[in-house]
Amino acid sequence: MIKHRSCFSFFLLVLLASMPAAADFDTVSPEQVGMSSERLQSLDTVLRGYVDERQLAGQVALVLRRGDIVYSTANGMQDIETGVPMREDSIFRIASQTKAITSVAIMILHERGELDISHPLRRYLPEWQDMQVAVADDNGGYSLEPARRPITLRHLLTHTAGMSYGSGPAADQWAEAGFQGWYFANRDKPIRDSIARMASLPLDEHPGERWIYGYNTDILGAVVEAVSGQNLDSFFRQEIFEPLGMNDTHFFLPESKLDRLTTVYRPAEGGGIEARPETDGMQSQGLYVEGPRMSYSGGAGLLSTAIDYARFLQMLLNGGEFNGVRLLSPKTVELMTVDHLPGMTFRDGQGFGLGFFVVNDLGARGMLGSEGEYGWGGAYHSTYWVDPAEELIVIYLTQIIPATGLDDYTKLRSGVYQAIIE
Repeated sequence: MIKHRSCFSFFLLVLLASMPAAADFDTVSPEQVGMSSERLQSLDTVLRGYVDERQLAGQVALVLRRGDIVYSTANGMQDIETGVPMREDSIFRIASQTKAITSVAIMILHERGELDISHPLRRYLPEWQDMQVAVADDNGGYSLEPARRPITLRHLLTHTAGMSYGSGPAADQWAEAGFQGWYFANRDKPIRDSIARMASLPLDEHPGERWIYGYNTDILGAVVEAVSGQNLDSFFRQEIFEPLGMNDTHFFLPESKLDRLTTVYRPAEGGGIEARPETDGMQSQGLYVEGPRMSYSGGAGLLSTAIDYARFLQMLLNGGEFNGVRLLSPKTVELMTVDHLPGMTFRDGQGFGLGFFVVNDLGARGMLGSEGEYGWGGAYHSTYWVDPAEELIVIYLTQIIPATGLDDYTKLRSGVYQAIIE
């Protein structure tokens, strides 16, 4: 057993030394930053198991500690049918992982004094005033009443603005208007046009009274466009992607990178997985490649790679700075990463900051991690988290929807934390 572990340690060191590390990060032996090569072997085995058992086509996982890469793996296939293997620079639809980037864009404008997150939304998007709230009755219907207070940008950042993804009491009106679900890539009009039409629909709840996951961050994307005078793609590129070196992060994929786009899978009847049909829009290669390229979803629109997203998260972990470039002040990052939901029900041991969950009671959450940890995930079964107490970043990318019966998130978390030895 000892000989086996020693061989793995040697193999891992050779592998790490030979990996093409991004210029911004060094790839080091885990022991140099207080983690165990031997213990990471179990994580490697577990992740590969999901591919071997055909629960996932493939995955990319990346772990950084103290600013260095200690674990990076690309398992399985980017596309099973064509035999394309997964690569560390494979490109994934990151869906709601876009929300953190849009939240940072809002805070950049807040720091510059071009907006204030305490201001009402109607100050920036005038259509969003005199809002109505749909109140369900006992007969399966609903009545409308005026909202008790205006929606603020902070409500949107914390998902307390009162709207879902069109599934509330007035779901009939949201469906008739074409707003149910989080997908915008197929629309042939700018996102601001869609958000302006959305303003006429009833809210699910009075602003500031309940956490409801929904179109909040797409609305913030329209605010960024209105305040900056740029479309969201241009603002992200100029203010976030280029400064951080996120050269493989896009709303719509350039044709030259199509060979790196992962295929989306789904559970197959009788077991295993199968590729989603090409006609399945958001769930296949779909319109992220061939769409109108006009509607930039701040809530769920981006494609990216593990290393690009690591640059973004390392900036947050560093207090707003990465590789000599400062996007935000440390105090702004501090505000983003504390709980803004006092007294509201969210999840056991967790609150919500300005764009992601925040762990505030480790015992109540009941899983490995740290208080102060923050993160989120995406609809295609990707996830990330940042643990400031451990100077740790974890990014996990795969493409399956729905992710029925998978427990890889918890196994990933256990595998990472059990490898920390100091």
